[in-house]
Amino acid sequence: MSSTGPIKQARKSLLWLGVIFLISAAILITGVLSGKAALAPKLALDLEGGTQMILAPRVAGGDAATQEQLDQAVEIIRQRVDGTGVSEAEITTQSGRNVVVSMPGIPDTRTRELIQASANMEFRAVILAGSFTAVPEDQRLAKADLPKPTAKPENGSDVNWVDAALYQKFEKFDCPTELGQRSDEEHEADEPMISCDPDVGQKYILGPVEVPGADISDSSFSMARGQQGAVTGQWAVNLEFNADGTKKFAEVTQRLTALEGAQNQFAIVLDGTVISAPRSNAVIPDGKAQITGNFTEESSKALADQLKFGALPISFEIQSEQQISATLGSDQLRSGLIAGIIGLILVAIYSIFQYRLLGVVTIVSLLVSGVLTYLALVLLGWSMNYRLSLAGVAGLIVAIGLIADSFIVYFERIRDELRDGRPLPSAVEIGWKRAKRTILASKAVNILAAVVLYIVAVGNVRGFAFTLGLTAVVDIIVVFLLTHPILQLLGKTKFFGEGHRFSGLDPSLLGVVPLYRGAGKVRSFSPEAEGARGKKNAKAASEATRRQTIAERRKAATSVSAPTTQDDSADKDSTNG
Repeated sequence: MSSTGPIKQARKSLLWLGVIFLISAAILITGVLSGKAALAPKLALDLEGGTQMILAPRVAGGDAATQEQLDQAVEIIRQRVDGTGVSEAEITTQSGRNVVVSMPGIPDTRTRELIQASANMEFRAVILAGSFTAVPEDQRLAKADLPKPTAKPENGSDVNWVDAALYQKFEKFDCPTELGQRSDEEHEADEPMISCDPDVGQKYILGPVEVPGADISDSSFSMARGQQGAVTGQWAVNLEFNADGTKKFAEVTQRLTALEGAQNQFAIVLDGTVISAPRSNAVIPDGKAQITGNFTEESSKALADQLKFGALPISFEIQSEQQISATLGSDQLRSGLIAGIIGLILVAIYSIFQYRLLGVVTIVSLLVSGVLTYLALVLLGWSMNYRLSLAGVAGLIVAIGLIADSFIVYFERIRDELRDGRPLPSAVEIGWKRAKRTILASKAVNILAAVVLYIVAVGNVRGFAFTLGLTAVVDIIVVFLLTHPILQLLGKTKFFGEGHRFSGLDPSLLGVVPLYRGAGKVRSFSPEAEGARGKKNAKAASEATRRQTIAERRKAATSVSAPTTQDDSADKDSTNG
């Protein structure tokens, strides 16, 4: 009954590990068949090469960009690029005049727009909405019917902002043409403007700026929740404002909530283009707003990124773009892989030498850890666009020793229990309880160090920290779901359970049986053990002798000298005779 529990637990753990493998493999195969994923991890700039863009700054008024502005722009562009999921990008200034962006592969349209956008984020109230294209001439209002302001505008939603000239411009405004030309026109913050929303196919007349983008403190995306807290199944974008923004936003939402039609909308304008124009359904006094609509996960993330990283001090245009080759290339990648294989072989040789066939468990666990890590890198490359750099490869090589250390700690704990005279099944369970705490503490330190290094580091060093933390997590999974369950099962086999000399758990080689066994009996090793003992086993025997009490040592000495005394007496008697 006592042995049934560990066996069932071991089988259940191995089953869970198999489920993890099957799910990961199924996801990867699905991605490969759909053409969205590859069987190999994505490589970073230093291994694969990529694209280099030189950005020329454009400052309002034609002034030259200061170094402080460029440094701030570099940080914001880096946040934007990282927010798109592109890892291992290199963003630097060049000669104090330009910003150089180097990233793996070929950036998509969204990434280019995020890099180029001046990010002049504004919140403006919608005054009037119309069709996306220009109104045909025969359908435009006659001059007599054009709107005429009757009073000075009182707020950003007041229709008195719209005069005849602005309305005529609005009718002629063709969004497809204007968006294609990407006009550099600057819009005054205290004046109305015409803008387009390409996502919904609308154009608007917007009031003056009511909340600047700089007042946004944070933004994120998540599944929307209803009034009762239940998930609605729709994606939403969450906004948080600072103190000034909270006050302004509360005043605006209080006004807009009472209005109807297009005037109930609040347009979010980025670089002159409306990226969203949500309706105001309630007064928001705490500065925490949620934008809902026909969002997908991708579109909600895109909008959250635009809002979060939406305040560049200057705008940029791409001055030049070129493809760059790998700085280290396939030769360095091959060298890194060879170094990893050599490290794995050396660990395997040490494990077999130190633990005999028990070392095979170490080798199997390392191989499974490698497969799990590989699957994780490929899936992360597909889902989060993670790219493996040479620094990341170095982290994987270092992890081989760190992973093997967990197995060594566990095996030595089992051997300690065997030296105390416990049978192997009991030694496995008690040794696991002791080793588990040590392994978890060790891996917690590894993960903490990796997280800190990832946060404070920039560039390729992050790749090293990421793989170091990833392998630590994989190590915990393998030790709990593979290594320990295998030893639980092996403990029930005759080969390991009875301590075969090649099992690595031979009791006579570990000094389990004390030198003095009582009743005048001294431990004697089997002929097989004598041949296999060597220096290491002599130390084990010495350790067993050292653990004896003073009384046991005296009895052992007496039992050894007694036959000699009897032989001397017999000789003396025969002489006298």
